[in-house]
Amino acid sequence: MARSRRKGKILCLCLLPCVMVSHLLIYIMVSIFVAVSYSPPLPQLPLHFIATGASANSGALASHPVRPFWNLRLEDGALWNRLQHIWDRENNPILRVNSTRYKGPSFDAIQPQEIGKAGTCEQRKTWASHLPDFNTLPEQMKDFVLSMNCRRYAILVDQPNLFFGQDSETLFLLMAIKSQVGNFENRQAIRETWGRSGRIQGDGGGRGWFIRTVFLLGRQDTETGPHPDLSALLKLESSTHKDILQWDFKDTFFNLTLKDVLFWDWFSQHCPHVHFIFKGDDDVFVRTKALLDYLDPVGVQKTLQNKTKGWDDFIVGDVIANAWPNRQPQTKYYIPESFYKGTYPAYAGGGGVVYTGALAMRLQEVSRRVSLFPIDDVYLGMCLHRLGVSPIHHSGFLTFDLPADLREKPCAYHNVLLVHKRTPKEMLTLWKELLVPPQEC
Repeated sequence: MARSRRKGKILCLCLLPCVMVSHLLIYIMVSIFVAVSYSPPLPQLPLHFIATGASANSGALASHPVRPFWNLRLEDGALWNRLQHIWDRENNPILRVNSTRYKGPSFDAIQPQEIGKAGTCEQRKTWASHLPDFNTLPEQMKDFVLSMNCRRYAILVDQPNLFFGQDSETLFLLMAIKSQVGNFENRQAIRETWGRSGRIQGDGGGRGWFIRTVFLLGRQDTETGPHPDLSALLKLESSTHKDILQWDFKDTFFNLTLKDVLFWDWFSQHCPHVHFIFKGDDDVFVRTKALLDYLDPVGVQKTLQNKTKGWDDFIVGDVIANAWPNRQPQTKYYIPESFYKGTYPAYAGGGGVVYTGALAMRLQEVSRRVSLFPIDDVYLGMCLHRLGVSPIHHSGFLTFDLPADLREKPCAYHNVLLVHKRTPKEMLTLWKELLVPPQEC
């Protein structure tokens, strides 16, 4: 009897580790399942549409949204979320399966290898069938959905000798300005004022920094309205200034994202060693010398002090956090819920943003795994989020302009790096006023 009890105790001791290990495995599996499937409740925050988003505090790193816009859980009924879900699975080495096709719920007609690749860039009308309200959407939204698989377009006007006689490794700041064919006045005003190419000193004097400006254009198209034929004028402008980059896609508001993606590709081939990039619109005004002082390596090091960021992750602008898609159909920023669900990641206002050339190389790489989105500054935020990079907010980037009563006062621009919007005439006037040493402000 005693021997039988001893055998029972020995058996229990032998089985105990197995039982504990099995419980541990069950606990781990349950924890993983909960983490993957958990979707936190919507935050009770005031709604911030993209057109009037909320800026972060000055100098602070932007936080990610309270509710993640990107997770492993599939958002039913939203085209962009589903496409990205498929792409994430395709590029995730843990979730990747042997088959070349992920069969999502009622969405198995889309194959990962179709997403984002160029081919002939034919419109994919099958994607429209996954938007129940497609026929009621604005034309620019319809156009984007049908062509959002295309991201490679022929370059019509190139500048292969942009840095001829100047080593690209010594280029401190490359200004990449989004423009349109008909905006000649804006481009010329920029060339004569804040976008002058050459060696420029900061306001503090000292060493000069080499700057180069390029303008990013698509093509004018009859579908976007009647346009005069400006091809001869554009050809003359390009041969004179050698600063035009133009690609063969329709130049519309929702295609501004293509200018980012195609510029990153061009940059990676022609000038990957450039220190900084300013990406902005052709209706902003930049205090270039003040920007150079800010970007001076010593100044940047001060900005990054006490922050867990490196040079490769540096990006600064007017940061907007916890913004929601605009659901008002009459606005140009309208994004239907059938296309995208969730909050936007932290992003910098598209009027103007500065980041390092090293980060541009990383953005070029990660953009291949992020589905195109019709709003360019939000798309940049999505790519940053994917990289785990948080943009730095700077109160000198006034993408929503100065208060109306201060816009005519030169002293109001003392701490401004960028202001939006300005006409060509206003750029020239403001440039002359700021050349004069300011009086007591």
